[in-house]
Amino acid sequence: MTALDRAVEAAGSQLALANRLGIRSPSISGWYDRKKVPVERVIAIEAATGVSRHDLRPDVFGPAPEKGEAA
Repeated sequence: MTALDRAVEAAGSQLALANRLGIRSPSISGWYDRKKVPVERVIAIEAATGVSRHDLRPDVFGPAPEKGEAA
C-alpha cells in the first residue's frame, strides 16, 4: 500500500480527501497516474490524514526521522 493509498484510506475515499483539500477528485486520480503527489499538496495531506510528508514525498522531504530524533 502506498502513502497515497494510506491517505485516501484515512480520509475515507478519494472524494473525501479531495474535499478536505479543496480540490476535485480527478486530481487525485492523476497523482496515481503520475505516481507522485504534488509537493504543494503534501503538507495539507499530512495535516488532513496524518500520513507523513516523508512517506508521501521522500524525494523532497527525505526519509522519516527515527523515533526520538528531531524532525
